Amino acid sequence: MKKYKLRKNAEFRTVYRRGKSISNELLVLYIYRNGKNNFNRFGVSVSKKVGKSVVRNRVRRLIKESYRLNSHELKQGYDLVVIARTNSKGRNYKHIEGSLMNLFKKAGILNR
Repeated sequence: MKKYKLRKNAEFRTVYRRGKSISNELLVLYIYRNGKNNFNRFGVSVSKKVGKSVVRNRVRRLIKESYRLNSHELKQGYDLVVIARTNSKGRNYKHIEGSLMNLFKKAGILNR
């Protein structure tokens, strides 16, 4: 649904500026507490450094799918932006999912 997505450049910039960042070898997570909502909003950014459009879209799909399948385990009320690093190119779903869950754990928003 649209309300669960970060879409506008200004929304991404707010998360970058005011949020805190956590990273590992594949991904960077920016997290910002958005006091006004009781749900999470999620955005993905994959730069051209990662590869051509086919590669970037595959990485984006893997990140979005691993978020979708694990979003029920997260605390609510955050704006989240995930940035793919160049190392994420050519990785399979399990690597991406493990990396994303590791970031959520580091950020302290995992309800496990």
